[in-house]
Amino acid sequence: MSKIGSAAKVKLNSFDDLFGTDQPQAGTEQVQEIALSELHEFKGHPFKVLDDEKMQETIESVREHGVLMPGIARPRAEGGYEIIAGHRRRHACELVGLETMPMFIRDYTDDEATIIMMDSNIQREDILPSEKAKAYRMKYDAMKHQGSRTGGLTLEELGENAGESAKTVQRYIWISRLSEPLLDMVDLGKIGIMQAVDISFLSEDAQQWVLVAIQDTNAAITKQQSALLKESDKKGELTFPMVRLLLEKEKPVDRKVIIKNDCINSYFPDIYSTEDIEKIIFPFVFWPCYNKPPARVFWI
Repeated sequence: MSKIGSAAKVKLNSFDDLFGTDQPQAGTEQVQEIALSELHEFKGHPFKVLDDEKMQETIESVREHGVLMPGIARPRAEGGYEIIAGHRRRHACELVGLETMPMFIRDYTDDEATIIMMDSNIQREDILPSEKAKAYRMKYDAMKHQGSRTGGLTLEELGENAGESAKTVQRYIWISRLSEPLLDMVDLGKIGIMQAVDISFLSEDAQQWVLVAIQDTNAAITKQQSALLKESDKKGELTFPMVRLLLEKEKPVDRKVIIKNDCINSYFPDIYSTEDIEKIIFPFVFWPCYNKPPARVFWI
């Protein structure tokens, strides 16, 4: 468990503490069957409930075995319950045609509920970059709020439970500042993580310019380009035409030409060195630009 004193308030030191067991014991809470219509999404939760392959697996499991792991929810002031853990299971129940879902009902504060929701999802294998970015940001804000009374919070402590470094956590928190369309591009692999970090430092207008430029040109942003965008915006020099110019700029192609020794040896005696061979070959192969060979040649 994290060393953060504030997080200890949640008191979730084991799997059973978090999710309970199917067989209630003396003095413990009971699993309740709650109508799906009474279960509402956690406000602002970052996790996407998609009808993908993973969801299909969940649907088949629910259809065959029911919901094996109860969800967690808390009462809402306006009635019904707010789901803390179990959004995907609720969706699967709905698609299967069930009317209720087993739940643990617990009276958590906003900060406690946020921390539990993030911890129950952050280590999923199929978590999207945008989901992880928002999850880290929400958990950081919640734990910082709790920690304001106990001495604060470090990024090392935040990443401890997820097994990630402070630097990685910080990058994802920065990425959470991207606009939703740009986050979608990160999820689709159209923008790399390191490039996304650079773009997250751009103003809202500049982020919109980048989005439009990518959509218009279908450009793949390099780390060098994203760094230039960040630096130009920091200086107040970035404009939409400049963004287009940077992203449309033709990227150099680093080509390698590999010539096998067997091939070389069939034309040159052993007394010829590599330098001797290059002096003979280059003028014929690269004569238009002999002074600037366009490729690196390797003899193997």
